[in-house]
Amino acid sequence: MSTIQEPATASPRRTGRTAEIRAAAARIFFEKGYDATSIQDIANAIGILKGSMYHYIDTKEDLLFDVIQAVHEQGLRQAREWMEMPGSPTVRLRAAIEGHIESNLNNLEGVGVFFHDFPSLGAERRAEIIADRDFYDRHLRRLVEEGQASGDFSPDLDPKIAVMALLGMMNWTYQWFRPDGAWSARQVAVQTADLAIGGLGRRGGEPETASSTGPEGDDDAG
Repeated sequence: MSTIQEPATASPRRTGRTAEIRAAAARIFFEKGYDATSIQDIANAIGILKGSMYHYIDTKEDLLFDVIQAVHEQGLRQAREWMEMPGSPTVRLRAAIEGHIESNLNNLEGVGVFFHDFPSLGAERRAEIIADRDFYDRHLRRLVEEGQASGDFSPDLDPKIAVMALLGMMNWTYQWFRPDGAWSARQVAVQTADLAIGGLGRRGGEPETASSTGPEGDDDAG
């Protein structure tokens, strides 16, 4: 399966050019969309001939896969961190939510390409990403189930619905977040985690109380 070519013996200049191509592809795909972007557009952006691009790629799809894979691998690295960290299900889920959102909001171009242009990948590459996504979803669901078993989260919730709702909340932030806006990526991550954890902790629609949530239910958003 082809992607951007970067041999083990690549010179610093070649490695730098590879990173430049990746960054340019992410930016232009984000601005114009994958289908409307040509190899010539990317070559123009970095100041090389179109033919020179093929020293690094076989097809335009190689660039799309590289951008999407980079976003996905970052998410999987974070997942391994919160899966292995100590603490209660609430502590670990908070870490998962905050890490997911901060990562997305600090990489708006790559994340935008991921969500908008994923269907443009070939079937084999889509299947690879979907398999990893399912791994991520399963472990989030397991974390919700652990929280239900420990009493951290409401037993009335369906873990699958809870995780789908969480992912929708986390992923949609990139649509409205502005790096030069009123809130930092960190503030958005913390307040969204507060909202999500509070919702999971409710019992039968009744407001949470200090006795039902324990000390972790009173986390300060700051």
